[in-house]
Amino acid sequence: MTETTETRTADPVATVSSTLLEARDLHVEFTSRGRRARAVDGVNLSLGAGEIVALVGESGCGKTTLARTLLGLERPTSGEVRYGGQPLKYGSKALKAYRRQVQLVLQDPTGSLNPRQTVYEAVAEGPRIHRMPDEAEVVNSALARAGLRPPERFLLRYPHELSGGQRQRVVIAGALALNPKVLVADEPVASLDASVRGEILALMLKLRDDLGLSALVVTHDLGLAWNIADRVAVMYLGRIVESGPVEQVLTAPRHPYTQALLSVLPESPERVVLTGEPPDPTRIPGGCRFHARCQILASGKAAEAGVDARCRGELLDILPASALSQAACHYADATG
Repeated sequence: MTETTETRTADPVATVSSTLLEARDLHVEFTSRGRRARAVDGVNLSLGAGEIVALVGESGCGKTTLARTLLGLERPTSGEVRYGGQPLKYGSKALKAYRRQVQLVLQDPTGSLNPRQTVYEAVAEGPRIHRMPDEAEVVNSALARAGLRPPERFLLRYPHELSGGQRQRVVIAGALALNPKVLVADEPVASLDASVRGEILALMLKLRDDLGLSALVVTHDLGLAWNIADRVAVMYLGRIVESGPVEQVLTAPRHPYTQALLSVLPESPERVVLTGEPPDPTRIPGGCRFHARCQILASGKAAEAGVDARCRGELLDILPASALSQAACHYADATG
């Protein structure tokens, strides 16, 4: 089959209870010089109230584009983003109200903060845009919740006067100042020293427990996913290829791509070295989109299971949004 025929879709209705934020059959395409890149190519994903979901995958797999689309920063080519059961509207007033509920925490706190603004000004920016009352009280409360106590010590400091962990806490405080329901955290600890990462992850878990916050954590680090997430969704070339409860997916991965990602962890008994780079999203291969790099296919195990031809030529259904463990893999289906 040609790539233009890849339209088979499973039922996208989520089975996650108390769904708060949802992607339904989401597609995001970019066109340049006549070439169409399918950055997000049919994703169903749900985030429940008070739940942390880790979205993992290599650079270029589409996870940041998916996160930006869930934030309303990109418009889907087709499919929809739903919040609180309602489709996201893209008018300026609707987006402003939505972004008070769903806040972004960026990877690089140094780049996120204006070096000419004090901590107070940085945290107060959102409340001012939304014309919230009692600005000083809101800022102090947000800093305290982000672990910068007493907040008075930090109000007049500039970013260069803070440590990396303190800067990341200021960024988190800026999001918390709007009392959001959801945080979308893009590689929230990637730029931090190892000694500080645990503190920031512990803070996010505390915010979930104390405030009922939900979080979508975008990361390439499966170790981070293990430490913080309730569920994990593994993304490859614009699609979720495996998802489920973090313990099930990371202790018994079914998709060869997830197995390869996990093999780089220190405790892994066997290292899987993937050949080549992820394919160009303007030229997604037919069959299983991972088959050109798949160690199961290359080793002959897929042939032994009688699915090698299917891996190369038969399209896989798009995974539904589900709380259950699932994988889009012919070999996993054949071997149980």
